Amino acid sequence: MGVIHTLGVYGRLRHADIGRRMHGVTQRMLTRTLKQLERDGLVRRYDLVEMPPRVEYELTEMGTELLIRMIPLWTWVVEKSAEFRLSREEYDSRPVEKNSWQA
Repeated sequence: MGVIHTLGVYGRLRHADIGRRMHGVTQRMLTRTLKQLERDGLVRRYDLVEMPPRVEYELTEMGTELLIRMIPLWTWVVEKSAEFRLSREEYDSRPVEKNSWQA
């Protein structure tokens, strides 16, 4: 969903520009994601006829609709981030329980 968000915020972008805005994503994973989103009809690819060749991507109408519908979920996740962190800390501090077959 990071690509959907990035294109929704910044508009039409080149592959490298999307990658720069998405920290930690590899070029290979970004390429695969863009192809899948294009196949699903969420992203449109533009092959520009110039030298050197250039490709840009933007959200389709359906991609924009998905972004709009995802905003409440992302808002909820951000609002609950402290609770997620606390739950993880509590879980991680529990002693490791061994099953009877692990003794």
